[in-house]
Amino acid sequence: MSLIETALQDARLSLVRIPLDQYQSYLQPLLTLIFPINQQNEGSKGDGHLPDPSLPWVNRYPFLNVSITPTECSIVCPKTLAEVLFDPLRGTAASPAVSRHGATVSSEDFVVMSVEGEGLEAGKRVLELTSPLALAGISIFFFTTYFSDYILVPARSKAQVVRALEDRGFRFEERAEAYVNPTPHHSRNRSSTSSLGALSPSTPPPTTVGELQALTFALLKQREIVPRVDANLRLLQCAGRRDSPSGFPTDEMGLQVGLTRSLVYQPRFLSLTLTENDPASLLLEKGLVSNFDLENVLLGNREDFLVPIMLNLEPLPLEATGIVCGVADRLVGGSDSGVLTKAIEMSYLSTARTGTVIVEEKDLGHAMEALGIREHDNLEH
Repeated sequence: MSLIETALQDARLSLVRIPLDQYQSYLQPLLTLIFPINQQNEGSKGDGHLPDPSLPWVNRYPFLNVSITPTECSIVCPKTLAEVLFDPLRGTAASPAVSRHGATVSSEDFVVMSVEGEGLEAGKRVLELTSPLALAGISIFFFTTYFSDYILVPARSKAQVVRALEDRGFRFEERAEAYVNPTPHHSRNRSSTSSLGALSPSTPPPTTVGELQALTFALLKQREIVPRVDANLRLLQCAGRRDSPSGFPTDEMGLQVGLTRSLVYQPRFLSLTLTENDPASLLLEKGLVSNFDLENVLLGNREDFLVPIMLNLEPLPLEATGIVCGVADRLVGGSDSGVLTKAIEMSYLSTARTGTVIVEEKDLGHAMEALGIREHDNLEH
């Protein structure tokens, strides 16, 4: 039997966006965020806002994601640290260009929901968790990591998230301190709540996942958002180890050194996720793996390459809803599109203004067909 368990955290998070041409100006605060200095005020220990110095550096945050992609540098971190590390640089950096076009910190506060799924493939988990939230009109950011999935939602929508999950059959179990859905399904049940608000006001709100998929792709077409594939970019999903065979201090140092080497020279693609309970999770271009010298530093298959398919969502308002679910249903559900003969295994990475679908290299052709990508027109070299 499949089982999905979700848990909402209380820590307030901010979304930070750094333009790629300003990356080097923000490298030092970025490294400070990832490798926090141990000296903290006594009152900050374990307060959910600042890193807890009593924990290993990879587990000091409730949730931290740093993603550098071909379109942007995006950070999700505790609100307090976003203000301390990234707000002051606006207007005080040496270059006038930085002060005008530097980092932007969201005015919206976010909370994160962790997702544990047994018996479901990653793509099915994406669809199962995003569909009730999309049909309830809740905007989300989605992160697939090596160990778990995470959904970022506006803090003001927390009660609405709980209602949407309960309406979909999730129940709260005190023992797990989480919402559990023992019989996950992504049926196309009706919802009375509007979604995809960026469409014309005359467009009826979707009431089923199938309708939401159709409206999602109509919206992408309307705003001229075309999925992009870089023909030369191949990724690997890796992670730090829970139990090190060669000694934890050595592996911890190897992970720190490898990350620093990878970040200093502005990688084309690297996404790092740190949480309270799991080792570091990495999605990175294959050429960066050599920065992690020691054989045992990283878990992960180094033969199965992944390919990112990127959607630049800048033409849409930040609160636009249903994008993740609509794309996932096209690739995983596929029942309404008439395009796929079988589901495509996928994962998803949200950044500040980009949605990135991750597929296995062998499935790229099928995914491009399903998403309407013409190979000769859209493969970027």
